[in-house]
Amino acid sequence: MPRGASPKREREYKELEHKFKQEGRYEGREEEVAARIVNKQRAEHGETKESSGAGTRSRGTGHRRRNTARRGKSS
Repeated sequence: MPRGASPKREREYKELEHKFKQEGRYEGREEEVAARIVNKQRAEHGETKESSGAGTRSRGTGHRRRNTARRGKSS
């Protein structure tokens, strides 16, 4: 974990790392993935000194809603 992380984030990091090792997920990359997840959470909650802003916004589902009303329909 980077310097300046709160005890809560440190705890989350250790819990994630332990969970991934138990489940056998991300074999050999448990530390990296746990750190990425916690760092993303820190950036989203404004806990970092300076975030680039890239990837910190909520993206939603990626589905755009279309106007389903039919235009120019003549009967």
